[in-house]
Amino acid sequence: MKKYELTNDTITANGKTLHRIKALKTFSNVEEGELGGYVEREDNLGQSGDAWVYGDAKVYGDALVCGDAWVYGNARVYGNARVYGNA
Repeated sequence: MKKYELTNDTITANGKTLHRIKALKTFSNVEEGELGGYVEREDNLGQSGDAWVYGDAKVYGDALVCGDAWVYGNARVYGNARVYGNA
């Protein structure tokens, strides 16, 4: 089962359309229905583990957040960046 979905709430960052994410189940400290930050596509945030993008944080391009990593605040993860493990 997926842990999040892309919503229709979008913004533009560096010419890319990013979608706000919404939790489909409760995990770690994220509650089902909670809105997260923004990703360009599902490939930017792993569906397994406790990884999450919070608030106004943005992940796009070929970047990936996975494992148990959290990205939050005004962070931007892009290009070929990888944030993983317990980061």
